[in-house]
Amino acid sequence: MARLSRGAAWARLLAAPGGGRGVRGLSASAPRATVMAAWVIDSYGPNEVLRFTENAPFPAIRYPNEVIVKVLSAGLNPIDLSMRGGYGAATLRMRRDPLNVNRSGGEFPLILGRDVSGVVMECGLSVTCFRPGDKVWAAVPPWKQGSLAEFVVLSGNEVSLKPGSLSHPEAAAVPYVASTAWSTLVNSAGLNKDNCSKKRVLIIGASGGVGTFAIQMVKAWGGHVTAVCSQNAEGLVRGLGADHVVDYATGAVDIKLKTLDKFDLILDSVGGDTERWAPGLLKPWAGARYITLVTPFLRNTDALGVADGMMQSALTIATKALKHFSKGVHYRWGFFAPSGPALDEVREMVDAGQSLGIVRCLYCPFSDGPAFISDKVGCGMWGLRVGLRPDAWGNPGSLAGRCLAALINGRGRCHRKYK
Repeated sequence: MARLSRGAAWARLLAAPGGGRGVRGLSASAPRATVMAAWVIDSYGPNEVLRFTENAPFPAIRYPNEVIVKVLSAGLNPIDLSMRGGYGAATLRMRRDPLNVNRSGGEFPLILGRDVSGVVMECGLSVTCFRPGDKVWAAVPPWKQGSLAEFVVLSGNEVSLKPGSLSHPEAAAVPYVASTAWSTLVNSAGLNKDNCSKKRVLIIGASGGVGTFAIQMVKAWGGHVTAVCSQNAEGLVRGLGADHVVDYATGAVDIKLKTLDKFDLILDSVGGDTERWAPGLLKPWAGARYITLVTPFLRNTDALGVADGMMQSALTIATKALKHFSKGVHYRWGFFAPSGPALDEVREMVDAGQSLGIVRCLYCPFSDGPAFISDKVGCGMWGLRVGLRPDAWGNPGSLAGRCLAALINGRGRCHRKYK
C-alpha cells in the first residue's frame, strides 16, 4: 500500500468520523484565523506603552488539559497596572520560561487582564468538565497572556462554570479578587465552611476587592467579622455582612480594637504600620493567625534577581514567623492562586444569594481605554472591571464602535454612559 503524504494523511484524518479527535479531542471545524485583536504592551513603562493590535497571535492548545475561551468580558485589577510597569517581571519571566530558553523580553507582546468571563471555544483531549459553548469564568494567572483580547487559553482546572445569576460583565468583576480571598482564607489561614463557625475574624482594608469578598466568605461560613475601613465604606461592608466596623480615619485604630475580644484570624490587605500592632490582637497560643497580603516577594526578586530575591524573602518570612510564634501566634503571607474549584464554591455562593454581585457600569470609547484604565484602576475601594461587549471586536478598523465597560466592584446602583 502506498504511503500517504503528510498532507493527504491529515486530510483523511479530518474526513474520518470524529476527525481530529486524536489531536485535541475536537471534531473537525472550519479553518479559523491565526491572529486576533488585543491590547498589548511591547515593553514595560507608563500607560503609553499600551497599544491596540488586530494581529496578536491566536492562542493555541499545547497541553491536553487546556481550553480556549472566547472573551465576552474581561477584568482589570491594580496588579495589571503594576505589571505594565514591570512589577514582578523577573519571577513571572521565570515562571513562563523556567529553562530560560527565550531571550530577555520574550514575554512581549504581553496582554494584560486577570479576569475573564466568556464561552468555551475549544477543549483539550483530557478536558472532561467543559465542552464548547459552556459559559465560564476564570482568573488568569499573571504569568499567562491576559484577557484583554478576543481569546485566552487556560488550564481546565483554572476555569469554572459562570454563575447563572450574573451577566458576563458582572462575572468579570469577580474571579481574581475572589480567588485571592479564597486562597488566603483557605490555604494560608486554614479556614473553610466546616471549621469557621463562630471564629472571630478581623479584616483590615475591608472595603477593597479582596476584603469585600473575604467578608462574604467568612459570613457564609458562619464566622464573626470585624471590618476596618473608612466611614464612607461603612454602609458597604455592613451590607456585605460585617458585624462590627471600625473607622480608621478617626485614628487610634489599634486602641479601639484592643477594647474588643481577641481574634482567631487577622487578614491584612493594608500592611505598613499595621503589622507592628495587629498581631497583638490575636488569641495567644490558640492557633490564631495573622495573614498579610502585602509581601516583599516580587519586589525582592525584581531588585535582587530570582535566586537572591527568593532567599531574602525566605529569610524575611522565617524571621517574622519565629518572632510571632514566640508570642503564641502564627504569621503567614497570603497570595493569589488560580483555582477552578474555588470559583465553583464562589459560584454556589453567588447563585444562592450569599455573595453580593456587582455594581455599576461606566462606559468609555474603546479607543480611550488606556487613559481610562490609568485614571480608574486602583482608585480606593473601587476596583475597575473592563468588560468587552460581545460585539466589541466585530468591526475591524473601527475603534470608535468598540467600548470598554468598567464594572466597579461595590454596591452602586446607577449606570452612567460616557460618550
